[in-house]
Amino acid sequence: MTAGHHGGHLLDRPHHDGSELYVERGTPRLGDVVPVRVRVPASRAERAVHVRVVRDGEPRFVPARLDRSDEHDRWYVADVPVHNPVTQYRFLLDEPDGYRWLDGRGLHARDVPDAADFRLSVHAPAPRWLDDAVVYQVFPDRFARSTGHDGPPRGPLPDWALPAAWDDEPIAAGRGVAQQLFGGDLGGVEAHLDHLQHLGVDTLYLTPVFPARSNHRYDATSFARVDPLLGGDAALASLSAAVHARGMRIMGDLTTNHTGAGHEWFERARADRTSPEAQFYYWTEQDPGYVGWLEHASLPKLNYNAPELAARMVEGDASVTARWLRPPFSLDGWRIDVANMTGRYRDDDHAHAVARAIRGTMARINPQAALVSEHFHDAAADLLAGGWHVNMNYSAFTRPVWTWLAEPGTELPFLGMPVPLPRRDARSMVATMRDFDATVPWSVTRHQWNMLGSHDTARIRTVVGSREAVEVAAALLLTYPGTPVVFAGDEGGLTGTNGEHARATMPWAQVATGGGPRWDGATFATYRRLIALRRSSRALREGGLRWAFVEPDAVGYLRETADERVLVVLARDAWPGTRLPRALGLAGEVLHGGAALATGPDGLVVPATDGPCARVWRLT
Repeated sequence: MTAGHHGGHLLDRPHHDGSELYVERGTPRLGDVVPVRVRVPASRAERAVHVRVVRDGEPRFVPARLDRSDEHDRWYVADVPVHNPVTQYRFLLDEPDGYRWLDGRGLHARDVPDAADFRLSVHAPAPRWLDDAVVYQVFPDRFARSTGHDGPPRGPLPDWALPAAWDDEPIAAGRGVAQQLFGGDLGGVEAHLDHLQHLGVDTLYLTPVFPARSNHRYDATSFARVDPLLGGDAALASLSAAVHARGMRIMGDLTTNHTGAGHEWFERARADRTSPEAQFYYWTEQDPGYVGWLEHASLPKLNYNAPELAARMVEGDASVTARWLRPPFSLDGWRIDVANMTGRYRDDDHAHAVARAIRGTMARINPQAALVSEHFHDAAADLLAGGWHVNMNYSAFTRPVWTWLAEPGTELPFLGMPVPLPRRDARSMVATMRDFDATVPWSVTRHQWNMLGSHDTARIRTVVGSREAVEVAAALLLTYPGTPVVFAGDEGGLTGTNGEHARATMPWAQVATGGGPRWDGATFATYRRLIALRRSSRALREGGLRWAFVEPDAVGYLRETADERVLVVLARDAWPGTRLPRALGLAGEVLHGGAALATGPDGLVVPATDGPCARVWRLT
């Protein structure tokens, strides 16, 4: 065999996901009946197919009828009644050697719990513009200065600041981590919007811009104005106007879980314990006398038992949530910091009520505004309640991708865990992805914010160790279901060992000349090509996901719409290639990676690789 081995492909198994081939697009209402389809390969010998629906907590069975068939597949359809706000269902295949279940994790010849059932949700999904969006995350202090100079920041600085020259290395841990001030501002971001458009991104996400006592600004001293160090309100209004004039969008970052200890609400609360603001926080007998986020005294936690807090923060046109969505700022949505903890303390749990209040307020001002939660672990329960549209997808994307592509022998810590980052094979990666993807509706999966890293993590170049492995990671980011998010600088191969160390400045002089010690022009060109590829393919933006094969060092998957089928093959190391069945169609156009597919007597011949490699083809 000239192109490797046959490898165990997964295309001989039934398949369903929530994309347009299987479920009509649109948000169902209570009482609707939704046809759902399942693809069964012709090689199987099912006697009947049913759909198991959970209605008011009780399973019921709906027979599926044969809708169409050809030499490769049989398609069945069943009518699922939407009787509850989130309707769970999975497929039952009656086969000669026993029944099998098909759910979001795959095919099972045993009974399974309901956790991975497919889901229909009556809650409106994220706005449709996220179908096409590629998001670019900017940490304002480190992106660009409007003055353009490279020395320490100019002008009067707050007493907490440790001024740094633009090319200084960020402090990774210990004293000064939150105080090292490089002096990036919103005018600097506006001056470099050409870079964003040249890269191909269309949505700018800013970490907090409110005044604070730190460089990260998650300890706001006010939600009523923009930090003067960033240029004040006028700078945000100008940046927003410039972004929108280019047909782009801009999103903000809001801490609904806490304020800073210097916040004007907290200062009034401490000065007058009979004030309305005193009800906004949790007070204790233990030092420092109040509850801080993760015991940090600098971040007092908000108490949503106070009706006045909800009115000021999340409900109505006068709220913080609302104000910054209106002109002249016109933010297109919010990312909510530590959303998983918002409204939760001991026996209090207002998290879903707060999330729904934020969404309702946003929808009244701008029905197209997006609401994204930060949640580092299992966010499923919070994504089914009609609050957050989607989540920063650490669990179902970042973490498993890191484990597959991690540089061998790395000692990097694994995203907040007291253990080093492990290197695992692709079967582990895909199983993790499927486990977490299966717990939320497809309407959520298709818009989840997928990231290779963020301002809270190590840089992807440091995680994987080489330019070639970064290309594999970037290809996965830009071809997998969801909304790709690029942390500013990853597109040029910036490095960093943890969240603080990764908050490096952009080396603009090197960007301008196409490369340098800190800027890899080849990596930038790769990101540009992959973003353009995503924009050129509806299947990559909106299609379903069908795994073709999963081997320790390589994976292949299909992204499919009614009018397009794209095959993605990624390898982390040298790999002997494989063959896939004729049912996929004929070898088509090479979209990325250079190598052509061949059509052999048994099907498609996927060529071998001699190292890390990303290849994409459009099939015919």
